[in-house]
Amino acid sequence: MFDFIRTHQRLMQLVLLLLIFPSFVFFGLEGYSRIRDDGNAIATVAGQPITQQEWDDAHRRQLDRMREMFGGKLDPKAFDTPEAKQGILEGLIAQRALAAEVVHSRLTTSDQALQQSIMGMEGLTTPDGKFDNDTYKALLAAQNMTPAIFEERLRQDLAVQQLNAAVQTTAFAPKTVASRISDINDQQRDVQQQLFKNADYVAQVKVTDAMLKDFYAKNGALFAVPEQAKAEYVVLDSATIAAQVNVSDDEIKSYYESNKQRFTVDEQRRASHILIAVNKSASDADKAAAKAKAEKLLAELKKSPSSFAKLAKENSQDPGSAEKGGDLGFFGHKAMVKPFEDAVYKLKEGEISDLVQSDFGYHIIQLTGIKPGSIKPLEEVKPELTAEIKKQLASRKFSDSAELFRNTVEDQSDSLKPVADKLKLKIETIEHIGRQPNPTLAPNLPYNDPKFLEALFSDDTVKNKRNTLAIQIGPNTLIAGRVVEYKAATQKPFEEVQATVRERVVQQEAAKLAKQAGEARLTALKAKDDAAGFGETKQISRIKNEGMDFVAFGAVMKADVSKLPAYASAETPQGFAVYRIAKVAQPATLDAARRKNEAQQIGNGIGAQETYAYLEMLKQKAKVKILKPFNVKTDNDDKPAMK
Repeated sequence: MFDFIRTHQRLMQLVLLLLIFPSFVFFGLEGYSRIRDDGNAIATVAGQPITQQEWDDAHRRQLDRMREMFGGKLDPKAFDTPEAKQGILEGLIAQRALAAEVVHSRLTTSDQALQQSIMGMEGLTTPDGKFDNDTYKALLAAQNMTPAIFEERLRQDLAVQQLNAAVQTTAFAPKTVASRISDINDQQRDVQQQLFKNADYVAQVKVTDAMLKDFYAKNGALFAVPEQAKAEYVVLDSATIAAQVNVSDDEIKSYYESNKQRFTVDEQRRASHILIAVNKSASDADKAAAKAKAEKLLAELKKSPSSFAKLAKENSQDPGSAEKGGDLGFFGHKAMVKPFEDAVYKLKEGEISDLVQSDFGYHIIQLTGIKPGSIKPLEEVKPELTAEIKKQLASRKFSDSAELFRNTVEDQSDSLKPVADKLKLKIETIEHIGRQPNPTLAPNLPYNDPKFLEALFSDDTVKNKRNTLAIQIGPNTLIAGRVVEYKAATQKPFEEVQATVRERVVQQEAAKLAKQAGEARLTALKAKDDAAGFGETKQISRIKNEGMDFVAFGAVMKADVSKLPAYASAETPQGFAVYRIAKVAQPATLDAARRKNEAQQIGNGIGAQETYAYLEMLKQKAKVKILKPFNVKTDNDDKPAMK
């Protein structure tokens, strides 16, 4: 049972769920019932406030998550719209409404369910498959959480999941609806195409100078040379500051002494066991039978302790350890259920316990090893401590340096040299830079950031050659720049692009002629069917388009086929296409697996709809009030502005 439970691993995902995102019960049910500070509330749910700070935290977590998923391709402005801001607030409101309902309904998670969830999480097993209590504590400590805090949040989160699942997982797709949708997807249409190619009409095009000049005048953007600048910039980031920080041996030693508890390894014990499983809710007769079997094995072991591994392989009902002679490996405190742990820590090495009863059944335990507690020596953890101290010092120094950076680039705004000299920064130069980010460059390049480019091309910076303000383009990253040379946007002269203009006009006029010919053919077909000129027949469906152009495919599948043959048309990159639909049928053999999957997808959609309706009901029940609707703009700190 112990090993078997630990094979289901999910810890890292859940830590991220609780820490990177706002969980369903981000503030905890206990915290929810005590929240009273509404001085900066932007909404209330069941009389409890959601504050501006809570919204800021949720917004930051969402951005962090998106950055992890999309890296430098993420445009933060996408999350700075009124709709995106309101979406985050609605998410917080939904979470709080669910939390309120959990409290109201007195839902909870049992100790056993909590234990099983934790022991089955990813990242909590040693190479030999045992629960690693030290790793569990270390992972949580890295997120400034204790096991007690994490377990309470997990208990609450599981309760909310239970409530949410009660709605979402009970939805299903009616068979008639699912079958009808699958029939539509399966429907096959026999289609022929007649293409009126643009290229075939080029020779008929008559181009005049007036047509060329009119096209040039109406499509000036096609021939524009965008504004460009040569600029200088300096970047202040945590890496630059960290490189300037030195840590002394005395600082490392002092930090080590103050944090010795972190490097203390608790005593661990290794044990083997034989489990005779019986559920705690089993009948008295079943319990008695299991106990009798365990007592018989214990009597054999007392006569022959060396046969423990053999008897465990033959009799133990713990699938994870039986094949290993009952070996559970080394483990620390609280890795096992309490009766088991209490018995293990009373044994001497080599000693065999009496029967130990737990929720899993009856255990016979042999202590096979003791690994004493120890403290890691300073030399072993010195690199880790050096990095930690350096990070802390750099963080403090960055705050001071950032203030100096902002003040210097603003006060001495005619040059970047003063700020570079004060903070030991390098002045970089970039040429041919434009107002918009260059898609061919890495988006995470400091000078390719949209906020920086907007500031660099402001009127004050361009006309007066002044420094930009310090722009925050990422966590602990500031940039400032100035324009050295500027070239305004221009349009290429007509004479220079005349050949290109002519080519575009010819193609445009040829497409018009092809369309006229195709439409005439379509009119004639509707009056009298004629298959002459059409190509080979292709059989297409909504799940098999045979490489057909997307627009043309849509036109064919939307065509009214109540009367055959039916016709459709579409403008494609090659020309104007006319389609003749001669036959509509269902396939002889249906794909049962795909239809089952489609029914499941429809059920999921219905579940999502019902969940949404349920949340709306909960919000009404919780008497939600939005106190400060969102505005479009944000302030210079990139924090959301509220009305």
